[in-house]
Amino acid sequence: MRLSLFLQNAAFVLLFLTLAGLLIYLSRDYQQQWDITQNSHNSLSSSSQTLLKQITGPVTITAYATEKDPQLGDIRKIIREFIAPYQRTKPDLTLNFIDPAEQPQVTRNAGVQANGELVVEYKQRSEHLTNLNEQALTNLLVRLARRKDRVVTFLEGHGERKLDGIANHDLGNFGNQLKTKGFKITSLNLAIAQDVPVNTHLLVIASPQVDLLPGETDKILNYLKKGGNLLWLIDQESLHGLQPLAEKLGLELTPGTIVDPAAQQLKAPPTWALGTTYAHHPITQKFNLITVFPFARQIGANENKGWRVTPLIEVAQNGWVEMGRLDNTIAFDKTHDIAGPINIASSFERAVEDKLQRIVVVGSGAFLSNTYLGNGGNLDLGINAINWLAGDDNLITIQPRATIDSSLSLSKLSAGILSVGFLIIIPLALLITGLFIWLRRRKQ
Repeated sequence: MRLSLFLQNAAFVLLFLTLAGLLIYLSRDYQQQWDITQNSHNSLSSSSQTLLKQITGPVTITAYATEKDPQLGDIRKIIREFIAPYQRTKPDLTLNFIDPAEQPQVTRNAGVQANGELVVEYKQRSEHLTNLNEQALTNLLVRLARRKDRVVTFLEGHGERKLDGIANHDLGNFGNQLKTKGFKITSLNLAIAQDVPVNTHLLVIASPQVDLLPGETDKILNYLKKGGNLLWLIDQESLHGLQPLAEKLGLELTPGTIVDPAAQQLKAPPTWALGTTYAHHPITQKFNLITVFPFARQIGANENKGWRVTPLIEVAQNGWVEMGRLDNTIAFDKTHDIAGPINIASSFERAVEDKLQRIVVVGSGAFLSNTYLGNGGNLDLGINAINWLAGDDNLITIQPRATIDSSLSLSKLSAGILSVGFLIIIPLALLITGLFIWLRRRKQ
């Protein structure tokens, strides 16, 4: 009997030790983490992870930080925890520390000015980072990964929307976003310039308000003839001297404004065309955000001009192109209006000598304006289009990710109820319960 019990206990101990050993081995060689926070706040976004997988070659991050900071405390721990998700996705991303107090000369030579500042190096290019957040670091990596400076030139001199403008109708906020992605923004007045500069990677024409001179249009056509890339935003106004450009692309532009009842159901103006259906294209691949196109027009094109044309965005599935006046009584007229769905953006591609030429035409200049850029996925779509036009469609953009339930706002009544509950009712209930138990045990 004793021998049987001894064998059972020995077997149990042996199995227990074997199980413990296996758990230790698995925990050492296989690490798994789960982020159970809302919105996955402690994990990298999928776009950041995609970027890291596309960056080939090692990335080195040098943190110039002391062991302790009077205000932040253990600053090195903060940096390690911030960089750790990047290292899990990209194992050849290394983090090194230098103490500015112990190596002041090295710190000065690196141009570091703040405790905790990071210097990120990739393929003999480097940038400094002082803000420890995902958007800032990922945008920095995008800039370093870009093969060379990309120059985005916007046409001016005819009342166009400006990429550096601050007016509501301008594209200044979008231009600032492009700068954070490593693009260089310049302006071009073709009445003065001899031609579109040869270092221009992308020309932007955003809704001229007065006619271009024939010589200016010829310079744009010459730019296209050489294989230049173009983003053309067309509003409701006439083409103002750019008809030859439309003919070159084979555009079919119908008058009228798109009316989308779906926008009205969301308590938005019916003249906001909502983009929800996108083509299978690098610009819109896996793009699942709603986009807003105020006062949009239809963009049609044929493929008999040597271009490969892709309709990008369909809107107004149950809407139409309103040919009449826009007033409070607008309604679909099957004898004059054009029923939806309606395409409002197209891409054009062709081979010019040894390179691929790319053009995007959008039937709404307002969707990237300072007023409407923050609506839905407008910014994301605009950045995707610019990346594709510049030949960097493998580089993605990351926008700020909202933090869900990061703060709690209570009314005075709710705050009062919570205060009374936690400070009076719960302690009193515990006191009464304890007194009841004490009296009951005393009687026993």
